[in-house]
Amino acid sequence: MARNDTSKSIRRRRKVKILATLGPASSTKETITALLRAGADAFRVNMSHGEHEIHARTIALIREVEKELGKPVAILCDLQGPKLRVGKFRDGSAFIRHGAHFTLDRNPEPGDDTRVELPHPELFGILQKGQRLLIDDGKLKLKVIRAEPDSLLCSAEVGGPISDRKGVNVPDTLVPVPALTEKDRRDLAFAIQQQADWIGLSFVQRPEDVAEARRLMGGHCALMAKIEKPSAIDTLDEIIELSDGIMVARGDLGVELNPEEVPPLQKRIIEKVRLAGKPVVVATQMLESMIERPTPTRAEVSDVANAVYDGADAVMLSAETAAGQWPVEAVTIMDRIAVQVEGDSTYRERIHITETPPDATMADALAESCASIANALPIEAVICFTMSGISARRVARERPSAPMLVLTPSQKSARRVALLWGAHPVSTKDIGSFEEMIAKGKRMALRHGFGAAGSRLVILAGVPFGVPGSTNLLHVVTLSGNELERHQG
Repeated sequence: MARNDTSKSIRRRRKVKILATLGPASSTKETITALLRAGADAFRVNMSHGEHEIHARTIALIREVEKELGKPVAILCDLQGPKLRVGKFRDGSAFIRHGAHFTLDRNPEPGDDTRVELPHPELFGILQKGQRLLIDDGKLKLKVIRAEPDSLLCSAEVGGPISDRKGVNVPDTLVPVPALTEKDRRDLAFAIQQQADWIGLSFVQRPEDVAEARRLMGGHCALMAKIEKPSAIDTLDEIIELSDGIMVARGDLGVELNPEEVPPLQKRIIEKVRLAGKPVVVATQMLESMIERPTPTRAEVSDVANAVYDGADAVMLSAETAAGQWPVEAVTIMDRIAVQVEGDSTYRERIHITETPPDATMADALAESCASIANALPIEAVICFTMSGISARRVARERPSAPMLVLTPSQKSARRVALLWGAHPVSTKDIGSFEEMIAKGKRMALRHGFGAAGSRLVILAGVPFGVPGSTNLLHVVTLSGNELERHQG
């Protein structure tokens, strides 16, 4: 990406970010460009599908478009995780009658209407009478009536068709499987080699899952733990602490919990992650009907709007952009929803229902002061000079009324910050003095559309310059008419 400060990158009219999944419907350079122009700020590469060669080509295209548009783009490589599945059937499928008995066993022979293999030996030691197995995203519900070392005799509480390799959810017990399978380890090594910015860790059950992933990542990427297992809720605080960000993955979460439990849980997770000052993404089925239709349902629009009102850092599109017929339209509509919500007169009040008191540190105190000044005065932008992106995270935690122009010499930090609420990241040369900081802050604000003559800016930085973790300086400046004329000239 260009580092010479000459390009004016795309300026959003909203603070919440849009994370779009790429796939067969959207992996061309033309579509990636169109998605970015329509409103996408980051892209998800789903490692559950496709070969490394295809993913490498997609990532290369993202970086090519990123350079052409002058906009830092975050790439999240989403690991598949330990997906549980049934075996295969003699005819490729079968039908389980409602109320009938059905057996899951360790016999590798093809199944039928009465039994099928469950190729996960660890489940036979933990599932007990009365516990549930949910198959095919919860479309079929089985309850264990007799558990033996090599078989589980179940009653079909909800029957229906079942076919080869359908997914299995086990909501009533902690599954003794590692968060990273051998496939995940290979995919993680690939993502690191491709310089992915974020890693999505699927099916997190315990803090140890996050710690193991961090060890393998070696600091090369930021880690986003996906909350999609009820067992993760019991240790949510510890998981948040060990992660760089959190995704509320409502697909599997909605399968294993009663549907009415998910909305309040979503709000609770968002609140906790915001208090920790880390980005939180709301994902799954946000505009699901747009996989096949050019317009969403009213309920889907409300779903996206609620996530924005809750103060989420980003909202995500999955199959809508990866495999749907209307990928660009889905991003366009999500952008329009977010802009409308953030323009609502009650928006500021609603996102501040979650109070975020600062920690007892200089950096947190200054970040809170930035937000207070922006809320009290007509401030055009908060300009944050940062090396690691942590200062930007602290300011975003306060959800200031003004947007945040994040200036960093680290391309890696600029890309990670692209998922952060309210942040407009720019990769630029470092500064070496107070005078240079003021001059560059004003120049970059004008270059990227943050202000005109008479506009006020809040600048946050650290002295000595270029040292991570040294945030200790806050300064308010006003753009003069002469500076505007020089910029236009």
